[in-house]
Amino acid sequence: MISVAEAMQIVLTHSGKLQPENKALPDALGLVLSENVISSAHIPPFDQSAMDGYALRFADLETFVQLQIYGEAPAGNPALPPLPDGFAARIFTGAPVPPNADTVVMQEKVTVTGNLLTVADPLLKSGANIRVKGSQCKQGDVVLPAGIQLTAGAIGFLAMIGKQQVLVQPPPRIAILVTGKELVVPGQQLLPGQVYDCNSYSLQAALKNMHLPAPAIYRLPDDLAQITDCLTQILPSCDIALITGGVSVGDYDLVPRALQLCGVQTLFHKVKQKPGKPLLLGKKKQCLVFGLPGNPASVFTCFYRYVVPAIQNMMAMPFYPNGHSCQLASEWHKKPGLTVLLKGNINADGYAVPLPNQESYLMDSFAYANCLIELPEEQTRFEAGQAVKVHFLHYPFMH
Repeated sequence: MISVAEAMQIVLTHSGKLQPENKALPDALGLVLSENVISSAHIPPFDQSAMDGYALRFADLETFVQLQIYGEAPAGNPALPPLPDGFAARIFTGAPVPPNADTVVMQEKVTVTGNLLTVADPLLKSGANIRVKGSQCKQGDVVLPAGIQLTAGAIGFLAMIGKQQVLVQPPPRIAILVTGKELVVPGQQLLPGQVYDCNSYSLQAALKNMHLPAPAIYRLPDDLAQITDCLTQILPSCDIALITGGVSVGDYDLVPRALQLCGVQTLFHKVKQKPGKPLLLGKKKQCLVFGLPGNPASVFTCFYRYVVPAIQNMMAMPFYPNGHSCQLASEWHKKPGLTVLLKGNINADGYAVPLPNQESYLMDSFAYANCLIELPEEQTRFEAGQAVKVHFLHYPFMH
């Protein structure tokens, strides 16, 4: 058996960044840019009115008491010809400013009599209410650097500069393989000896919460040939395989043997932790294989402690494999020799509260948990107020 820290280091070593892909803007939300984005044009592409009003030459206000209105410039039309001396043009927000106009006066600050314009804005300055060509970015500028995670605002900005797609770190292709002849899909009637499959549902929900593509789901009995055949088919086409059950030492724990038959290299098997001690990690070519213990709370614990950091590492996203520091809300005792991962909740005062029902087969506490509380291997007594590591649950892309 290896320690939690050793297991985490192996996970990170073998979960390198995926090959970048071009994604259409709507599909790139939340993903990380793989290259600098360079603007192909000035933005705005022309001097642009920021207001509905009148475009004019500021110097004319010192010469003429009234200006003649010369044409109209709605948004979407080409710029009007240069203004003659003593003239102003009706203009609307977003429209190109006539070439020699240098100021736009708001329509609320003028009086119009027939075709004559009187400006009544003593605070008006030259250059007012004009968005200058290239004031946001210029052609050739690096507008977003590689490594930034794309927010909705970033997607909008990319569209503004005319980008249709960008090169990003893609999400991993994930398959879930649930083993156990006792498992039944919810909604079906239970026969003697059967239980409902919750593992595939909890994992699907956790992945969906991260805005990842829907995984492929496979359900198999404890049959070596069927498990081996399924793995042989799915491993070449996925980046992460999550197998639940069948990784311990019982007669029907067939996953380690099936992985061996498929040519999967075992990177570790068993971690000094509770729950989830039988955790297995393997790899074949590009695919990282997690053999998760079958108990529901063990599956979820291992998913958040190991699988989430692996996914984030593959996607070049920020992550915290060593957790965050938080103070324990109450005293806790444990035996030495295993790192304990407790289902917990960060309360309104910022303290980590261990929840009841910590057994590995119980899932009800996870309905209320928002963190895992990690208690180190050799320490046995933990005082209220003591600093401990916590790992936040419910990771969306943006956090």
